[in-house]
Amino acid sequence: MRDFSYLRAGSLDEALRAAAMPATMLLAGGTTLLDLAKCGVSEPEQVVDIIHLKGLDAIRVDAEGAFIGALAKMSHVAADSAIKQQFPAVSESLWQAASAQIRNMATIGGNLLQRTRCAYFRDPATFPACNKRAPGSGCSALEGVNRGHAVLGGSDACIATYPGDLAVALVAFDAVVHLGKRKVAIDDFFLLPGATPHKEHAIKPGEMITAITIPASVAAKRSTYWKVRDRQSYEFAAASAAVGIEFEADGKTVKDLRVALGGVATKPWRARGVEDALKGKTLEPDTVKKASRLAVEGAIAHGANHYKIELAPRVVERAILKMGALA
Repeated sequence: MRDFSYLRAGSLDEALRAAAMPATMLLAGGTTLLDLAKCGVSEPEQVVDIIHLKGLDAIRVDAEGAFIGALAKMSHVAADSAIKQQFPAVSESLWQAASAQIRNMATIGGNLLQRTRCAYFRDPATFPACNKRAPGSGCSALEGVNRGHAVLGGSDACIATYPGDLAVALVAFDAVVHLGKRKVAIDDFFLLPGATPHKEHAIKPGEMITAITIPASVAAKRSTYWKVRDRQSYEFAAASAAVGIEFEADGKTVKDLRVALGGVATKPWRARGVEDALKGKTLEPDTVKKASRLAVEGAIAHGANHYKIELAPRVVERAILKMGALA
């Protein structure tokens, strides 16, 4: 780990000014930054401590929706009674992420900004070729061990999977990321790798996440987060789905459906094809199974990750049928 200077920001404005400086990184819970610094991926010249800034850890829920400050702890949001009632998929996604110790330290803003767990990205000494870490160097995963890599949203430059859970639920329910003076729809906040996989987020110099807002909806209130992983705890998703449903007055016909995938794409992946296929339909098992296949439309396997093309639709199908049974 290289030497760096340390600044404890006394205000949001001071933090934003510091964030505009080159080679500067913000420190909140530290569960991501310190990890990346130890493995030689992040080498900041200056670290700006923002964890003590006032007013950025608020959690509020009203008739319009939820407001979650960027410095709110993962565990606090997951346990909030109003979040659990109005946005259960958000709470479930947080409870199923990381360990209890990390959830008690990590912040919501830091959670959204976590970087891929791709082994090639996180081991520069052994694998110098990684376009996400060293643009133009190549992608070791394309011909390497890639069981955990993306089948959706990849490019010739990168197939690294976005690892988070919370962002999947937020994408499903049209959350908005507040960046100080600017707001960005969360689906636009995460960028596809294309030819520039090192550009992961729509944050500009001098900006930082200050809050997340989630609009209230019936689908968000009747929602779930379904996660499949190699082991039961402290593991990233092999495939996951955030699903929310609103029915017509008959209680059977789908009026609104939200579906987003995790663990299978280079960013949290909205499955709009599944949503469109089931709106106006009743949730018959065969209909749901057929529609769920659309979740991986356009997917490309790279060897060992081919199983995700079969797994992801099954996860979507189970989540939809689970919510249908609760109607």
